[in-house]
Amino acid sequence: MKTLRIALLTASLTLPVAGVGLVHADEEAAPAKADGAIPTVEEILAGIDKNMIFESRTSTLKMTVEGKRRTRTFEMVSFGRGESDTAMEYLAPSREKGTKMLKIRDDMWMYMPSVERTQKISGHMLREGMMGSDLSYEDMMQSDELQTMYQGELKGSEVVDGRDCWKLEMNATDETVSYPKRVSWIDKELFIPLKSEMYALSGMLLKTWTMSDIKEFEGGRQFPTRMTIKDELKANSVTTIEFTSLEFGVELEGEVFSKRWLERK
Repeated sequence: MKTLRIALLTASLTLPVAGVGLVHADEEAAPAKADGAIPTVEEILAGIDKNMIFESRTSTLKMTVEGKRRTRTFEMVSFGRGESDTAMEYLAPSREKGTKMLKIRDDMWMYMPSVERTQKISGHMLREGMMGSDLSYEDMMQSDELQTMYQGELKGSEVVDGRDCWKLEMNATDETVSYPKRVSWIDKELFIPLKSEMYALSGMLLKTWTMSDIKEFEGGRQFPTRMTIKDELKANSVTTIEFTSLEFGVELEGEVFSKRWLERK
């Protein structure tokens, strides 16, 4: 089964709703489909995949980081290929202009024009907030390995922002993952994860993600154009990502997904 992924900040940033190796809920907890039949988790994920999985994508986006003392705004252009390759360049503010990030499968690099140096993002750096945001580099590193990291169960039906949703609870089968438990609410009609909560092994809520401003694109694809991330361990902090342009199925320059691209002027 495909990984349940969502392209968000960059062209293949995952929404924390991955779930594979899934099990079925009992019939009492599971919501009914329009014809009265009880949907399987696989059927729900198939509907999400239809909208969320893409071969290529290009976009421009704005990331607003609201902190206790100040609010910062970043503008970026991003390119995505498949489920795991991403390239992104900062356009604003001026002090960050030209900074580039590249993710190829399980590896990530950042080019910093101020020092003309490329640095690999690894180790403890992965858990740091990207540009001080609520989104960590580790969040961006999640890849198709999630197919073997979680088991999920359909827990019933709940309303989120006035929309009827399926509630999925996922528990990690690999103790090394960032979020041992995830709970997500999937719009029944649009098959979009509207809200996700990520928990530590202790049960502490670590982050909350929400999706909104869903628009229809070519081919009937439904895709969220606004995302809000809240690090529950940081007071008075929230990060909002808004797509200002978005195009799927585009032909991308191959060099974009190479380390040569990082230092290209």
